[in-house]
Amino acid sequence: MGTTQTGNLMPRMFLSLLLLFGLCHRAYSQTVAPGSSGLTLHEGTKLVVVDVVVTDRSNQPVHGLGVSDFTLLENNDRQRIRNFEEHRGAAAGSVEAKALPPMPPGYFSNYTPVPAGSAVNVLLLDTLNTPVTDQIYLKDQIRKFLKEATPGAPIAIFGLTTHLTLLQSFTADPELLRAAINKKNSSFSVLLANSVTGGPTEKFSDDYAEFAASTAMGPSAASDSSHTMMTLRGGETQTDSNQLVLRAKYTLDAINQIARYLAGMPGRKNLMWFSGAFPIDILADSAKTNEGGEFESLESEFRDTTNLLTRGQVAMYPIDARGGVVSTVGDVSQSGAVYDAEPTRFAQDQLKFHQSLASDNATMRRMALETGGKAFLAENNLAGAVKQVVDLGSNYYTLAYSPSNPHWNGDYRKLQVNLERQGLTLAYRRGYYADDPDAPARGGRGNTAAAQTVPVGPSDPMRLAMMRGAPDSSQIALKIRVLPVSDKPEGKLAKGNTLSSVSRTKGPYRDYSVDLAANPHEVQLMKGADGNYRGYLQFVTYVYDQDGRLVNRVEDVMRANFTPALYAHVIATGLPFHQEVSVPMKGEYYVRVGMHDLGSNRVGAVEVPVSTVKDLAPLTASARVGDAGMLPK
Repeated sequence: MGTTQTGNLMPRMFLSLLLLFGLCHRAYSQTVAPGSSGLTLHEGTKLVVVDVVVTDRSNQPVHGLGVSDFTLLENNDRQRIRNFEEHRGAAAGSVEAKALPPMPPGYFSNYTPVPAGSAVNVLLLDTLNTPVTDQIYLKDQIRKFLKEATPGAPIAIFGLTTHLTLLQSFTADPELLRAAINKKNSSFSVLLANSVTGGPTEKFSDDYAEFAASTAMGPSAASDSSHTMMTLRGGETQTDSNQLVLRAKYTLDAINQIARYLAGMPGRKNLMWFSGAFPIDILADSAKTNEGGEFESLESEFRDTTNLLTRGQVAMYPIDARGGVVSTVGDVSQSGAVYDAEPTRFAQDQLKFHQSLASDNATMRRMALETGGKAFLAENNLAGAVKQVVDLGSNYYTLAYSPSNPHWNGDYRKLQVNLERQGLTLAYRRGYYADDPDAPARGGRGNTAAAQTVPVGPSDPMRLAMMRGAPDSSQIALKIRVLPVSDKPEGKLAKGNTLSSVSRTKGPYRDYSVDLAANPHEVQLMKGADGNYRGYLQFVTYVYDQDGRLVNRVEDVMRANFTPALYAHVIATGLPFHQEVSVPMKGEYYVRVGMHDLGSNRVGAVEVPVSTVKDLAPLTASARVGDAGMLPK
């Protein structure tokens, strides 16, 4: 359901630091005063959080507004604002994230430090949906922005091909950001058909030209070959449709992964998505006109993804990397043979181009509207667009309220924010789905082993979280320890391990102990009538080779049933689990550890290069104590 928080509102950054460094000796207090309002919220309160960017006629941020200036409506019913806070962009160079203390060898976390109280910015360079020529222009524009910008709010940079890559973690250092932009990650996707640029695809033009040459086709023969031409065009249409669905799926998966990566960070996040186009119009009305279940599935994933973004206070800013788009139908880059033989095709392709452009814009505008961002379309000054997002996205107001409608039934609820002052523009998300955060998650736990495939249905969060090289999911804060069990090579796999069906790896192996402690406040543990606390949890460890192939895995599911005393211990020290995984001794490998709360569908994941732990001293027998208390403080 939108950005809904339950229970206690102690700042996540503070809690995560307590957990990660063994300082969390007590449970949450029953009340807490969030923000600057001094308001006390009791445990169990369900809040909807709405960030609002207010600008004047000159598109400059407006400061100094108070809670009494705002009116907030949900489905036309006025809501009482229970928490209010203004955020102002920090002065250049004053925003720094406090670094974590050094962790002992073999210890790792999915926690990413960011400055408290400051908005952070994320650049997503989408080469999957952007022609190469536009990629070059885009990078030049971002270099221009970095050259002119003074160090300020942290920026992270991601790249998207058929998978998501973190090019640079959060930093305000322009040199590091420029180095990430200069990385040779540009590519042309084979899935990128000419639906992005207009006109017939090269494949159809080539097929048509080859057919015409082989049959010595002339004007009269062309009329007798309409069936063959329709067959070629039908094949092209089906291929284009399949490519569009795949591109849309990869794109939504990537945004989903970014949302889970940002989930554990406090405050507002501005996600600037530079793309040549969203590959398909997935608006509900348009989906109904398409046959098959692919579009309905994409619409469902679109809903899930926008929910993840709004829960994590992530505002989406789609920026068309093509700038002002002009149809290339019939220009010198296209084959003219098809139009000579079929004159009506020119008008059809022109219409197709404009329809495609309109659907691209509609989907991108919708994603911006539902997350409180803004779409930049037909904008040639991309550097200016980035500056505008960074400036405006760092100056905003946070409004939180407990809905007067207590029924969490999954319905869509419209939001409306009004101001007493006239002449101001407000940007905020326009609604949310009222999904009950305490209800069991939709769907099942899926097939996490199929980590490198694209499923037909909505994405299983663990499939995305456990992909090799994916950003660490932070919905559940994790601290893990990975250490060798012994120096001895093993001829067979550790208990519970399963080799991948495509793996050709053979022993000898070396066994590693994987110990995990999770933030219990980010896991759904429900109190039963008997006073015990129950949860349904999945723990997974994957081993990948250097080419990203899954080699080995171990998976466990735990039905937690904690007595009050054990629950109090878990709250104080973290929720523990232990696994052992076998890694081939020859070669370069990566261990990826994940946890999935099957009740809330939240996930956490951490990836560890085996090279960083293989030379560490093996665990002593006394240190391998199993699940409880295995992480020394």
